[in-house]
Amino acid sequence: MKWKPYPSYKPSGVEWLGDVPAHWDTKPLGYLARFRGGATPDKSRPDFWDGYIPWVSPKDMKRPRLADAEDHVSERALSGSALSMIPPRAVLIVVRGMILAHSFPVATTDGPLTINQDMKALLPGPEVDAEYLARVLTGVADVFVALADESAHGTRKIESAVLSRFVLPLPPPDDQSAVSQFLDRETARLDALVAKKRALVERLREKRTALISRTVTRGLPPEAARAAGLAPHPNLKPSGIPWLGNVPEHWSAVPLRRAALVLDCKHRTVEFVDDGVPVASIREVHGFEVDLSAAKMTTEEEHRDLCEGGRRPLVGDIIYSRNATVGDAALVATTERFSMGQDVCLLRPLGHLSRFLVHALRSQPVREQVESLMIGSTFRRINVSQINAFLVPLPPVPEQQAIAEYLDRETARIDRLVEKVEAATLRLQEYRQALITAAVTGKIDVRDKAPGPAAA
Repeated sequence: MKWKPYPSYKPSGVEWLGDVPAHWDTKPLGYLARFRGGATPDKSRPDFWDGYIPWVSPKDMKRPRLADAEDHVSERALSGSALSMIPPRAVLIVVRGMILAHSFPVATTDGPLTINQDMKALLPGPEVDAEYLARVLTGVADVFVALADESAHGTRKIESAVLSRFVLPLPPPDDQSAVSQFLDRETARLDALVAKKRALVERLREKRTALISRTVTRGLPPEAARAAGLAPHPNLKPSGIPWLGNVPEHWSAVPLRRAALVLDCKHRTVEFVDDGVPVASIREVHGFEVDLSAAKMTTEEEHRDLCEGGRRPLVGDIIYSRNATVGDAALVATTERFSMGQDVCLLRPLGHLSRFLVHALRSQPVREQVESLMIGSTFRRINVSQINAFLVPLPPVPEQQAIAEYLDRETARIDRLVEKVEAATLRLQEYRQALITAAVTGKIDVRDKAPGPAAA
């Protein structure tokens, strides 16, 4: 959507800001708002935490307007610590923590609350509206965080002195109101489009999961079976397993130990080096194939020790997560040498096709068996004996081949759709940020403008 500029501009005197509308001003943030910090009450005082006053920390900064938080404190905590009450119509920002490495969340307060020490509350003065101040901080977030990083030398902490000196564009009150109303309308439209695309991605992923689960337990659809030279098999028989239900009459459902040899890792921490042999742990098995691109490295000596007892992963093996991300399974498709780290085990198929087994292990019926073992557990962890006992559906090998090829093809098609939708979502989010930046820095004239159609 094309938006017109203001009729005339003047130099702002600020390098990153450039020209601003001729009737706008610029002011340091310290001139526009008072700052108020936060604190954490004494954790050993239950009476400090037994209350109704919202206590906001960075994890709560997920919405543009805040009236509540996950944690609450009591009135007694206000007199017993450095906490103070933040009034409505204040602007909250995060000034410390790793959240600054990924985003710069800004929110206005819809009710009285308190904040922790990683936050800062900005109490706007008479020259600036809270909604506009929040919008302008969001619009110039990249510049703001870059300047904060430069002054803080990478500590991910924005000092009050940096806040005070940071110069912002300051339109007249009517223009501030126009910018806020314009952005409320336009960002709401864009957010609705983003929500629809995210819902579409969720439906596609659910379709993918259902496709895998249905195919590894019921077989190929008739058209796909005929295309693979297989006779469709409409006749089903009870598997005798409640979570699996009926299976094709010529299939079997067996414990995993009859389909694959399961070899556990060595359960020890190894020495990591900058240049060595990759070690695969749970983060290397998120995809269908083992991904060593970001794997930690260990020494040759440690590698040989980890691979003792037939534990060296070979092409066609499967690395299976048995801790934290329990149930993730990835095929070894690389000839690169590597070893198993902690929290995974190795599955070596016994006369069955690896790609079919990976699909089966990642299917909902097998994951339900994993989840049933997690009930009542403090930690997400399973052992080799439990993995050996997993029941997996097994068709004849030629059908395993046909199913694996079909699922490879169909899941790749769904994955491409997901990538396209996610790319479109990212473009919408980038357009949203660019629109906010353009509006709050005066690059587009939004006064009395009816909102145009949002970008698709």
